[in-house]
Amino acid sequence: MKQINQSTAQQFILLGLSTDPHLQIILFLILLIIYLMNISGNLLLIIIVRINPALHSPMYFFLTNLSMIDICFSSSVIPVLLGNTLAQDKSISFLGCAMQMYVSLSLGATECLVLAVMSYDRFAAICRPLYYYNIMNKAMCIYLAVGSWSIGFINSLVQVNLTFQLSFCQGVNINHYFCEAPALIRMACGDTFPNELSIVITGAIIGMGCFSLILISYVHIISSILKISSSQGRQKSFSTCASHLTVVSIYYGTIMFMYLRPHSKKDFTSETDTVLPILYTAVTPMLNPFIYSVRNKDVKSTLINLLKKKQCYQN
Repeated sequence: MKQINQSTAQQFILLGLSTDPHLQIILFLILLIIYLMNISGNLLLIIIVRINPALHSPMYFFLTNLSMIDICFSSSVIPVLLGNTLAQDKSISFLGCAMQMYVSLSLGATECLVLAVMSYDRFAAICRPLYYYNIMNKAMCIYLAVGSWSIGFINSLVQVNLTFQLSFCQGVNINHYFCEAPALIRMACGDTFPNELSIVITGAIIGMGCFSLILISYVHIISSILKISSSQGRQKSFSTCASHLTVVSIYYGTIMFMYLRPHSKKDFTSETDTVLPILYTAVTPMLNPFIYSVRNKDVKSTLINLLKKKQCYQN
């Protein structure tokens, strides 16, 4: 079989989600709507947090980071998918594939870390309210954000380097809609155990490590909430965590299923591995700003004021 490595491969072919022309048009429209809602929703949330002084708090600082991640994460994958869905030429250059994998892996890991940091922020707010602004001071927030982004990009550099050192003996057709490590590992010949082990180890350290921090934080949070005497106080405290818990459940559920299992070429269910990433590359980034906005009075009031000012300006 012909082996292809980084010195000979000029491009890969992304097979996409479907070869049915009618289904391709439907998928294109659905994904385009989801992507536009993702960009507009996250940008609007960033603007709202920026213009409302009441939202200049650690929680919304990290929420702004999350919105930036969601915009960039989807933008690294969905525009290419939209173009390939209707185009005859579904090729992506070797360098383009490597860059797409690097950006998507980096931002995926960064989102895990930011969600964990947000759970720690909720722990500090509910369990240590008197010391909250001492714990989550401006310098600490910046350190945590920069650390999350840095770890994500360093981890991705290792994964991409390992993946693109492989020789690909299954041709250039990637049975996926974007360049993701498991899909490329399935195409490789020779020993892929180091790559599989690296994915499991980093997934365990970053994914399970962050998830464990979230669980520990919420054990303390729930314990503190149950000690509140008034039902109104308990409900108010829990409402500040409900949005975060919803996002964590959706995001970590798909990420863990994708990466914390053996990446055997024989045991892989390629259909599942192609469809599931849609949740964390398109659907979850779209839902995040709406989930965090629906239950927040400050965000809703700022949005209403913006709409009123726009209407007055038009009149």
